[in-house]
Amino acid sequence: VYGPLHVLQSYRMNDVKTSLPIIFFKLKRSIVGFLPVLSWLPRYSIWDYGMPDLISGISVGIMHLPQGMAYALLASLPPVFGLYTSLYPPLIYFIFGTSRHISIGTFTILSIMIGSVTERLAPDSDFLIYNGTNVTEEVDIISRDFYRVQVAAAATVLGGLIQVVLGLVQFGFVGTYLSEPLVRGYTTAASAHAVVAQLKYILGVSPKRFSGPLSIVYTLADLFMLLPETHLPTLLASVVSIVVLITAKELNTALRQKLLVPIPIVVATVISFYTRLSKTYKISVVGEIPSGLQPPSIPNASVFSEVVLDAFAMAIVGYAISISLGKTFALKHGYKVDSNQELVALGLSNTFGGFFQCFSVCSSMSRSLIQESTGGKTQIAGVVSGVIVLVTVLKLGSLFQELPKAVLAAIVFVNLKGMFKQYYDIVTLWRSSKIDLLIWLVTYVSTVLFNLDMGLGASMGFALLTVIFRTQRLESFPISNLSAVFLTTVICSILLLHHV
Repeated sequence: VYGPLHVLQSYRMNDVKTSLPIIFFKLKRSIVGFLPVLSWLPRYSIWDYGMPDLISGISVGIMHLPQGMAYALLASLPPVFGLYTSLYPPLIYFIFGTSRHISIGTFTILSIMIGSVTERLAPDSDFLIYNGTNVTEEVDIISRDFYRVQVAAAATVLGGLIQVVLGLVQFGFVGTYLSEPLVRGYTTAASAHAVVAQLKYILGVSPKRFSGPLSIVYTLADLFMLLPETHLPTLLASVVSIVVLITAKELNTALRQKLLVPIPIVVATVISFYTRLSKTYKISVVGEIPSGLQPPSIPNASVFSEVVLDAFAMAIVGYAISISLGKTFALKHGYKVDSNQELVALGLSNTFGGFFQCFSVCSSMSRSLIQESTGGKTQIAGVVSGVIVLVTVLKLGSLFQELPKAVLAAIVFVNLKGMFKQYYDIVTLWRSSKIDLLIWLVTYVSTVLFNLDMGLGASMGFALLTVIFRTQRLESFPISNLSAVFLTTVICSILLLHHV
């Protein structure tokens, strides 16, 4: 005869037997959710995916080389740090990311945002060389660049940590409330900043550096005053490079061949080396690219308080760009991306990269399109592209030392072609939605005039006002919009507080 105690113990044993598989299942799901690579890598088919991923990775890796060095100039850093930024973050995203097609690395917008921080905290005026009682016009470039790398790394690590925290607390929905007109207006304005930043390399002049509101206006005025001092050999090299690059892109589109940026880069390097452009015509070149990798270093924590608001802005912008691109490819190819895990993956890519002197990264439209159109199936393509960059850094870096900076500036110009087309949004939005057009215009004007961080805060604040205007009455205000209002208000307050 079984007593009550025995029956109770039997129930408990059955509960344990039933609950153990559930616990293991939940644990496995949590691990795979945090490490998405475990969900597909064990089932990876070399026969089906190996060759497409290899071809795609090589194509993207070749694009990483010129873009990395060119966007490092946008960030006001030595070109070699653009190569480091094209190496480490894609390897981290391979482990933690959920998108199969986006290419993580340098991107125009974030490079400009990093450049505004490095130039604000490490201006040339702080590194003038003293000679006795007189101050020469010469700048201690080595010391300046060393500190700028520290500033960029600190901002990158801090931005990455912010992204990780937002992802862990399920704040991936934040990208949903950055409307398309706002994002497109913001990226179009950022491209205007990129063009102005590259004009000094195109013209071969040295304008004064300005920061803060209306800095783009002051810079353009200074460039206009310096036009009579334009270095003609540099201008000629720039124009020829732009023409060749545009021609190569158009041929690539027409013939559907993937011979894009590398050919002009190689030709420019060879011509510069054999004609001694740097010595004969005084054309500024990339200069020494050290072989080998930099050891990891702890970011300068004393800089955190000065870059925290910039890091927050970069974290939001970088995530918004990456998740929108990731969802586009996921919808096209029939899979899903996890918005919260994407925040974590991007944050870890930035955090880990910052310890290796990388600057902020997100997905790149041009490289992601190449990765997808050349047949890339998984993030193995990102690993292959990283290997291409690694070989270049270790063995081939010296080949790019004679590359003119004007060519890198030309690469930035040509890669911004897609963003220049976004000016047509004015016509499209005029026909479809006047309020969206107003959001686009306010975002564009505020970002151009007030700079990237303050422009983002002002544009998000205005977008919030349009939401309130559309709903009109608080009683009919949806709960989802209330959360968006709260989050947007917090973000705007943080960004605008930086300039109060």
